[in-house]
Amino acid sequence: MKLAFSTLGVPGLAISEVVGLAAAHGYHGVELRTHPEEPVHPGLTPEQRADVAAEFKAAGVEILGLAGYARVAAPGADEPVLAEVRALLDLAHDVGAPFVRVFPGAGTEQTPEEADATAARRLGTAAEHADDLGVRILLETHDSHPTGADAMRVLGLVGHRRVGALWDVMHTWLGGEQPVESFATLSPHLGYVQVKDIASAEDTTPLPLGAGVLPLTDVVEVLSRHGWEGWLCWEYEKRWYEAAAPLPGLLSPGREHLTRLLTESA
Repeated sequence: MKLAFSTLGVPGLAISEVVGLAAAHGYHGVELRTHPEEPVHPGLTPEQRADVAAEFKAAGVEILGLAGYARVAAPGADEPVLAEVRALLDLAHDVGAPFVRVFPGAGTEQTPEEADATAARRLGTAAEHADDLGVRILLETHDSHPTGADAMRVLGLVGHRRVGALWDVMHTWLGGEQPVESFATLSPHLGYVQVKDIASAEDTTPLPLGAGVLPLTDVVEVLSRHGWEGWLCWEYEKRWYEAAAPLPGLLSPGREHLTRLLTESA
C-alpha cells in the first residue's frame, strides 16, 4: 500500500512546502484539500495548474486526489452541484490527480430514498465527464451517509466504473460499522482509505496515529488479508481544530506507525 497525507493537516501551506514535507518524511503522495483558502482550487489558471503538476512530478510525489466539497445528495437544483463537480474533475485532470472526493450532504428535509436518488442521478451524470477525463469520483463515507452500507445505497444505483467510494474510517466507526463490514461492502468500489485517530466518539480532536481509539490495526489487517494494494491517506483535521498539535512533527512517526501495522499484518 502507498501512504499519503491530506493538506487538511497543513492549512494554507504553499505547494512547494507540502511537496517538501512529503518527500522528507517518506510519503508517496498527498491529498490536496481543494478550497478557495488553499493553494489549489478550481480558480487556478492553466499555467498555475501546470506549475502544480510540475512541482509534484519534480519531487517524485504523487497527487493522490482532490478533496472537494460538492454535496451530491443535497436538496436543490442539480446544475450548481454538477458544475462544482465538473470543475473539480477538470482541475484533477489538469494537475494529474486520479481521484476527486465528494460528500453526500443530504438534508434533513429529504427522505433517505430521495437523497440516495438525488446523489445517484448527479453522480451518474457527472460520471460521463469523469470518463472523458480519466478521473474517478469518490463518494466519501461522511455526514448523511457515514457507513459503507449508506454509501452503497447510492453506488449501487449508479453502477458506473468512474464512481467509487472513499472509506473514511472514523465515520464508518462512528456509524457502528466494523472494519470487516465496511471493507466487505465498499471493496468493489474502493478508491482509497482515509485513516486518522481520535480520543473518543465524543472528542474527535485529531491525535497522532495509534494514540486514539480508532481500529486502525483492524483496518490495515482486513485490507492486507484481501490483498488490497491501494492508498492509505492520513487525514489530520488540523484546519478544524486549532489547538491540535502541528502535523509536520507527526508525519514521520505516523508513517512509521502505518508501516509497522502493514508489516505486522503481512
